[in-house]
Amino acid sequence: MDSRTKLNFPPIKLNACEEHGRTMVYDKVRNTYIVLTPEEWVRRHLVEYLISYCGAPLRSIVEEYPVNLNSMAQRADVVVMDSNAAPLMLAECKAPNINFKSKTILQEVFLQLTRYNAIIKARYICITNGLLHYCWEYTPDGYKPLNGFPRLDL
Repeated sequence: MDSRTKLNFPPIKLNACEEHGRTMVYDKVRNTYIVLTPEEWVRRHLVEYLISYCGAPLRSIVEEYPVNLNSMAQRADVVVMDSNAAPLMLAECKAPNINFKSKTILQEVFLQLTRYNAIIKARYICITNGLLHYCWEYTPDGYKPLNGFPRLDL
């Protein structure tokens, strides 16, 4: 699969250009151009979906959110903040060729996300490869699966 695989998100318009033989795409969250990798293709679609369909204000989205995990600097792909600037949703984007139908791979990504969320403490966590999406809500009884992406304009 190349970086422009048709995803299970509504189509989006990207501001792209070529630079040194690489396709660059404008990231309106970070206000800069980013190399268009397969994972970035998924992230651009996810961000647009969160804004257009889930009610997340652009200003509430943070990409490459720092997570200090066991004294190791990690980065969460996308975090949506609530109106009090506290994390509301944590999302991990993978390239479309990452096989989420493999329970082992899905479990590994879920564990990565829950480790991050032990630090971040978001209400929702989501995993997407652009083709399949999985979302959970954190409750006192643990993570409960959702049927889709949550509303984020709470």
